[in-house]
Amino acid sequence: MNKPEAPNHAFDRYPTEALLYITNRPPLVFTEGQGMWLTDHNGKRYLDWLQGWAVNCLGHSPQCLQDALVAQAKKVINPSPAFFNEPSIKLANMLTEHSCFDRVFFALATMSASGKEGWDTMFAPQVPGFPKAELNNLASVEALIGKHTVAVMLEPVQGEGGVIPATKAFMQGLRALTTKHDLLLIVDEVQAGMGRTGKLFAYQLSDIEPDIMTLGKGIGGGVPLSALLCKEACAVFEPGDQGGTYNGNPLMTAAGIAVLEELLKPGFLQSVIDKGNYLRDGLLKLSDQHGLDGERGEGLLRALKLGKPIGGKIVEIARDLEPQGLLLNSPRPDLLRFMSALNVTTAEIDLMLALLSDVIAKVSH
Repeated sequence: MNKPEAPNHAFDRYPTEALLYITNRPPLVFTEGQGMWLTDHNGKRYLDWLQGWAVNCLGHSPQCLQDALVAQAKKVINPSPAFFNEPSIKLANMLTEHSCFDRVFFALATMSASGKEGWDTMFAPQVPGFPKAELNNLASVEALIGKHTVAVMLEPVQGEGGVIPATKAFMQGLRALTTKHDLLLIVDEVQAGMGRTGKLFAYQLSDIEPDIMTLGKGIGGGVPLSALLCKEACAVFEPGDQGGTYNGNPLMTAAGIAVLEELLKPGFLQSVIDKGNYLRDGLLKLSDQHGLDGERGEGLLRALKLGKPIGGKIVEIARDLEPQGLLLNSPRPDLLRFMSALNVTTAEIDLMLALLSDVIAKVSH
């Protein structure tokens, strides 16, 4: 079998040949980051609207995260999951206090549930039992329910699917449908959770209570942390059923506490709503200006519908802008996705829109 040759990005200071080739990467190395900005090995700065694919919910290297990691590292980093540790207990209690759930498990992987095109073969063999229904089509969900069905799982805002929000009516209908058939309702909030929609958790937009929720990305603010939250009735694990060497690691959960405390400060979530509306209005104006297909999303998880497959070209040209680059994401060829830090400023939104308008004009002509 012929393997693709790894591109030779041999920088004088950063030879990359020792890294396993898993994806095409542009010829740059990021060495510093602060807030909405990244700096590469040549000193060039980039306005970052990727933020690690919605991971850095407070931007790059926020002070609260630095302080939490340093303070916890001086105490204890890994006492073993066989024992309780203070940060994991505190974070679990904070999460349950501000949600409808009763229990927390820090660790998760659900690749088989993804509906992203191509992942069914890329990560084969998949775990069976995940038939796909149509978002905002309750009848399509009900048609898949059979005697072996145990749960319905969805993202309240489909991220990789193109930033498509589930409607409130659909979410409430799902809750009624799953209750009727005695099924679990599971919300995947890896991307939409932790304040990104203007609510702490996206399911709260619909005034429902799911049975299980998954969290990742923003919960750690940039450090590896994920969680499963569930109602008491679903807490059925026996000792040995679940575990993990880093389950509830105090260094990571201390970071989670710092993130959650910031999101819960008075006015923070309202600021996400306000800036989400500001971004929405700017994207709509941009769409009208360039004859595009509009925008959609919730809070600070939004998408610009391009109407034609130019997303990849826009991403490339925006990154190479001088003197400052712009980092964008195109999960679909005809769409751009925006995942800023939740504390992005209106000035940074304005700058992104201005730069993007220039790039679209270049691509269109």
